[in-house]
Amino acid sequence: MGDTIRQLGHLFLQTVPTVVLVFLLFVILDRIFFRPLTAVLKHREESTLGALARAREQAAAAESKSREYEEAFQAARQEVYRQREAERRASLAEREAALQNARGQAEAMIREAQAQLAGEAARVKVELESACRPLAEEISQSLVGPDALTGEGGRARL
Repeated sequence: MGDTIRQLGHLFLQTVPTVVLVFLLFVILDRIFFRPLTAVLKHREESTLGALARAREQAAAAESKSREYEEAFQAARQEVYRQREAERRASLAEREAALQNARGQAEAMIREAQAQLAGEAARVKVELESACRPLAEEISQSLVGPDALTGEGGRARL
């Protein structure tokens, strides 16, 4: 057993420089490579999370602005519809007034034309009656004869 311990001690002494070198390598790699790499990765993660947070904030702000824009657009659209409706009503009122005016003028023209026709009809009736008497006498004379109609006083006997 003494020989085994001596061999183990000898192996241990041979491994000590390797263990020390591995430990030094670990310390050097930790300080030169792993710490800066970890710092860069941590900074990158913080930047990414910050950028994501800013992106979320900007998306929320954009959504809010979009809603405001939509509301303003809807309000403007409603105002345009109200204005169009008011213009349409005004146009209909003007049209109705123009129609009433035209109807009044047409009725006045019809009454005037009817009055003229009635006057002309009366005048033509008077002319017709005045033209009918001489014709009637002439027809009577031609049928009966000129001597039969005139008697005493030159009046016609019928």
